[in-house]
Order: sequence, then structure tokens, then C-alpha cells
Amino acid sequence: MTVLSEKWPVLGRHGRAAEWLQIWSDLGRAPRTIDAYARGLSEFLLACERDGVDPEGANRSHVAVFVRELRTRPSRGGTNVLALDSGAGLSNATLQQRLVPVRLFFDFLVEEGVRESNPVGRGRYTPGRSGGGSARGRCRAW
Repeated sequence: MTVLSEKWPVLGRHGRAAEWLQIWSDLGRAPRTIDAYARGLSEFLLACERDGVDPEGANRSHVAVFVRELRTRPSRGGTNVLALDSGAGLSNATLQQRLVPVRLFFDFLVEEGVRESNPVGRGRYTPGRSGGGSARGRCRAW
């Protein structure tokens, strides 16, 4: 985990986050998966630090602020991006990729008895027109 802490120093400041990543690593998850989880969780931890929020006590509104930040973040390609009219914000797939480790981290905190619930929404059943349904969260990314 020292490699991850060197790449994302914020992980060294949040013991439970490092512990959670170590557990995933010990369970045999692929190194690139661990790296992606570390990146997504680190972005959330940095947002919490910036906003003065204890990540272990974050609520839905804190997560929503993080999602808004991801959705409005300037695109690496700038305004010349052809796929996005605004040139800002991460794609929905990337947004979900960043939220998965945050949701899994909060699942871990619930399982460890650190908190009672997970503030990152999960999909909800929405009836479809053809009698089927789909799971959708509170926003496209949730």
C-alpha cells in the first residue's frame, strides 16, 4: 500500500481508507482495480478535506457536492471536445467509476460498525413501459 500512498498521499492521512484498500488487495483484486479504487476514493477524500468534512461521517449532501464537482469539472480536452457541448464534466461512465469505490468504502464502514448507513445511493426499481424495470439511482451516476 505504500505505493498507493506515494501516488495518492491523502490515503496516508485516512487509515480506514488505506485499510479498506489493503483488504481488497489481500482478497486478490487486480492491481489496476486497486489503482482505480484508490484514485476514486482519493478524489473523494480530497474533496472532504477541502470542505472540512470527516469522510467517515459524510452524508448524502456531501456526496452530492462531490458528484456536482465531478459533473462540472473542466474537461481535459477543454472546449474543443466534440462529444460534450460544454467541454466540462466527466462522462457518466467515468462518474460512475469514481463513485463505485466511494460506495464500497461506505459499505465497509457500515460492515465495520463505524456508521449505520451508506450515503451513496444505490439503484432503485423503476417500472418500465414494457412491464420490465430498471434500477436507477438518484442521478445518472447513482
